[in-house]
Amino acid sequence: MLDFSKRADLTEMMDEPCSREELRACLKDLEKLNRWFLGYRPVLHWLDSLQLHKLSAPVHIVDVGSGYGDTLRRIERWAQERGVRVQLTGCDLNPDTITIAAQASSSASRIEWVVADVFHFQSSEPIDIVISSLFTHHLVKSDVVRFLKWMEEHARLGWFINDLSRARIPYHLLNAFSKLAGLHPFVQHDGPVSIERAFVPEDWRQMCAAAGLSEADVTIEGFTPARLCVGRKKQRR
Repeated sequence: MLDFSKRADLTEMMDEPCSREELRACLKDLEKLNRWFLGYRPVLHWLDSLQLHKLSAPVHIVDVGSGYGDTLRRIERWAQERGVRVQLTGCDLNPDTITIAAQASSSASRIEWVVADVFHFQSSEPIDIVISSLFTHHLVKSDVVRFLKWMEEHARLGWFINDLSRARIPYHLLNAFSKLAGLHPFVQHDGPVSIERAFVPEDWRQMCAAAGLSEADVTIEGFTPARLCVGRKKQRR
């Protein structure tokens, strides 16, 4: 019997060494899940709430753990539709992932792709917004706290974490769907495992407090299906 009252100590297949083509196939199927299950909606909803179209200068958005790059490409389209001037940077530790993301982007895209450990990432331009999608559940709690502190230090306008919620029903639904849809074996394994490794609201309250953030500083909000997001908006200078 699975115990969703505590976070599972498991590993994901896509975090283990594999060929670039194997990783590409996995990331493509993860992108399908994001499209099919409204995975971009939370971050786009949050960006809409910032009213960035009112700003005259370009907004520098950094996506940490950018993976296949599909979230940034969706943000690029969102910005074009709303007349928001953006500078977009995807940061990922895995050089193969960055190569795959760059190759999946159109020649017209202006996204910059950078191989870096976020804690050693030195941006050439000030960062306005930091986002991450399906990234924090890969970290231990102490590194999540460190990441929260890093974002708080570097993001001038705010930051947003778009991740999963640890819950029984989404686990079983994703487990069944990924098999029925014939998704990549990594996705069939890692999708449900990601839910087991995800955090719940009380986890986020504790980690935010450990990072020096009060409950008034952040929002912790669920989105259907199976997303739990943490956002921070700062006063514009």
